[in-house]
Amino acid sequence: MTDLTDLAYLPATEALRRFRDRSLSPVELVTAVVARAEAVEPKVNALAERTFEEALAAARVAEARYAGKGEAPRALEGLLVATKEEQPIAGRRSTDGSLAFRDEIADETHPVVERVLAAGGIVHARTTTPEFSCAGYTQSRLWGVTRNPWNLEYSPGGSSGGAGAALAAGETTLATGSDIGGSIRIPASFTGTVGYKPPYGRVPAMAPFNLDTYCHDGPMARTVGDCALLQNVIAGPHPLDAVSLRPKFLLPERFGGVEGLKVALSVTLGDWPVDPEVEANTRAVAEALRAAGALVEEVEVPITRADVMGAAMIHFGSIFGPYINSVAAEHGDLLNAYALDFAERAAHAVREPGSFMRGLELEAVVQSTLGTLLDRYDVLLCPTTAIPAFEADDDYLSTKVVIDGVELDSYLEAAMTTVFNIASRCPVLSVPSGFASTGVPTGVQIVGRTYDDTTVFRAAAAIEATRPWGSRPTL
Repeated sequence: MTDLTDLAYLPATEALRRFRDRSLSPVELVTAVVARAEAVEPKVNALAERTFEEALAAARVAEARYAGKGEAPRALEGLLVATKEEQPIAGRRSTDGSLAFRDEIADETHPVVERVLAAGGIVHARTTTPEFSCAGYTQSRLWGVTRNPWNLEYSPGGSSGGAGAALAAGETTLATGSDIGGSIRIPASFTGTVGYKPPYGRVPAMAPFNLDTYCHDGPMARTVGDCALLQNVIAGPHPLDAVSLRPKFLLPERFGGVEGLKVALSVTLGDWPVDPEVEANTRAVAEALRAAGALVEEVEVPITRADVMGAAMIHFGSIFGPYINSVAAEHGDLLNAYALDFAERAAHAVREPGSFMRGLELEAVVQSTLGTLLDRYDVLLCPTTAIPAFEADDDYLSTKVVIDGVELDSYLEAAMTTVFNIASRCPVLSVPSGFASTGVPTGVQIVGRTYDDTTVFRAAAAIEATRPWGSRPTL
């Protein structure tokens, strides 16, 4: 392992400490990460846009700040942050992963990116997504196939797949993502990284999708501490987002132990079929929490996969699907087949009169079930996905996912994440749980009571301490 590679994987919190004591320069960190990205990017294909020269110039400015020249260093001063291309930056291309928008230039900057830059973060790259961020894998006609650094035959997930892959491959220190059905947590699980779906309103978003309760922007990182660091920067009210919460909530710098924490364990989350390797790794995490002093009890969660997916597709059919269909009406020949298929299935879900009300009724059952459960337990622990990973080159339009003899209606049902977009006020962290025999990581979700962010991070920090995940893929 070279020194440059070691630096490329340096945790953000450690990098900040070393910047402050002058044992490391931001220029050295940027140089190492850029070298790593240039070495592995031909295999991984996680970056939709690179601005490496600008990043080096920004690193020199940060270096001067740490040397006492000019203003004091800010919260992310000198750290590299890869932002999801879906989150626009004024004056830069804003394609949403689609050939239809390949020449579009953004006229405003997403609040998350705005805050990263204001905190001294260096945006050296923007990461790939599936078209319109509507798939659980990352591939598109615009950017090609993004691959999992742990096993290139597999996908890093979606839709923040480029972010997860870039973190796992050492191409960035921190990353931003967004999550409408699992798009932060699926990639975190598939790539062995940490992804946070904040409770609705905690992190500001852009209109009109800021008004969609399923939509969440959030941080991705390689450690729990790094994820908390970025979350504290991007959280808080914003004048352009009327649903962003005030006052700003800050996570603590350190998290206490889990002695006495009441943990509900559900491997199947109702009636999800789950791959045996995913189950084994989930149970191993539960045992680690128990060994750390938590009170872990296996529970039944009386919700069904059919109700969750039914509610979600009605929701998508009312908001997200019509948006894609509006683009397809003008640019259908440029769109990916999976985007057209998603839009059609979403539209089908709302064809019956009263479907929107039916969706609300289904959502209410899910939310009340989880609310009742979390009134008795501090957190819920369950797998992030029911399988270790999707294959990178498959769009799953004809391929069926079969888990333990159960054939899923849609490959998207393999993600056990959408439940918590319905229960959108619950904070959810995905952290690594182990590895599958294919070499790809698996993950677990830690689900908290509404707006109880701290307890979720507390449980995650305990898992990280007892089952550390510091290994790296060999590329």
